[in-house]
Amino acid sequence: MVLYLEIRTTKEQHRNLMKYFNLLLFLLLMVATSISLSAQENDKNYPDSLWLEHESMEAIGYDSQKFSELRRYIIDSLNTTGLFIAVDGQCLFQFGDIEELSYIASCRKSLLSMMYGKYVKNKTIDLDMTLEELDFDDIHGLLAIEKKASIRNLITARSGVYHPASNGGDNTAHSPQRGSVQPGEYFLYNNWDFNAAGEIFEQLTKENIYKTFEQDIAIPIKMQDFKLDMQRKSGDTSRSKYLAYHFWISTRDMARIGVLMLHEGQWDGEQLIPADWVKLTTSTFTPTSQFNPAFQREWNLAYGYMWWIWKDDNEIFDGSFYAAGARGQFLLVIPQLNMVISHKTKYAYRRRVRFSEFRELVDKIIETKID
Repeated sequence: MVLYLEIRTTKEQHRNLMKYFNLLLFLLLMVATSISLSAQENDKNYPDSLWLEHESMEAIGYDSQKFSELRRYIIDSLNTTGLFIAVDGQCLFQFGDIEELSYIASCRKSLLSMMYGKYVKNKTIDLDMTLEELDFDDIHGLLAIEKKASIRNLITARSGVYHPASNGGDNTAHSPQRGSVQPGEYFLYNNWDFNAAGEIFEQLTKENIYKTFEQDIAIPIKMQDFKLDMQRKSGDTSRSKYLAYHFWISTRDMARIGVLMLHEGQWDGEQLIPADWVKLTTSTFTPTSQFNPAFQREWNLAYGYMWWIWKDDNEIFDGSFYAAGARGQFLLVIPQLNMVISHKTKYAYRRRVRFSEFRELVDKIIETKID
């Protein structure tokens, strides 16, 4: 015998039941989405006050014997003084002195790029403001055409301002004649642009670069070695009144910065840098074909907003970007491998690791991956 219960409903009751059903379905979808997002966030590992190490290289797909060979190669062939490789937010490999604070040279520009994000988002900084609107000038004056340059032009190295910088180490020896280029038209790796961008940051935020970096980045990501009193500006004020904002940071703390960028500005659930800013600044704004001829190299690369874009036929490097500084300071982020590579050559030793050598080192690191 089959028993059944017949439920008769009015049209109004039916509509009410459907409303309840749809509400229940919506709540279930919200819970499922929340669980999915939580699971995604749990996949992102962050170092705490100390770095954790992977118990086994092989367990995460890397060959420990090849890393032993890599260590020998670094000792025999390079002037590397510090190397730190993080995968999935944990230490995979380290070499040399990873704790010592040392000069990071032009990697400073990528740090400033990160710092800009928060203040662009909250509209403290308008990237389309011009030097003229900022009443921004320098020793011996800027030309009228140069004052048309925007903040965006500065941080993409396309200002058209060829006033001498207070420090060297750029490509201004090959700059066009002053006043011959419209802002935004031409890429030139020019320290005047970068130093001016630092000065403008301080003017608009009314904050010191180093104190802001400490509060907005160093403390939240628990940098182990950062010391505010080690940071200092330098330059020749008879050439330009805008100094270079140099940083002294350890190899392992540079890796933390890489993990922050790898996770699109998020650190353990807190969005320290807007994700869309990270994406914008680490995407190609200037391809190699638009570099000034004297700066074009035999290797393929591009430029974003004070970040270099790594170009390679190997699709493992899709989306990769890096900071670079004189004599062998590098911070490379490889999203496809969830990997960060922090490399230092102590500037005080007057030794160097060229970019071509670093690139070969990166290839050897990739070769440690088990197929």
